[in-house]
Amino acid sequence: MNKSQLVDRIAQQIEGGRSNATKAVDAVFDAIQEAVAGGEKVTITGFGVFERVERAARTGRNPATGEPVHVAASVVPKFRPGSEFKSSVSASGD
Repeated sequence: MNKSQLVDRIAQQIEGGRSNATKAVDAVFDAIQEAVAGGEKVTITGFGVFERVERAARTGRNPATGEPVHVAASVVPKFRPGSEFKSSVSASGD
């Protein structure tokens, strides 16, 4: 499912049609991105947790040559699914 398909599915469930659904989806994504970029943890009970994780600098290996390569420190977003989300996904796989 892509963003357009998500908007269509939400538009079927709320009043105001596709334009209001697009605004709602954009508002949720913007709020999550701004909070995580600012170092906040976003917890949506039953769904999961979005957070910012700092990765330390390290030495990696070039897979073609095997030579050591310096990998710089970085900051990345991380998502951990909640228990209800995990249960829903594992139940649908049966």
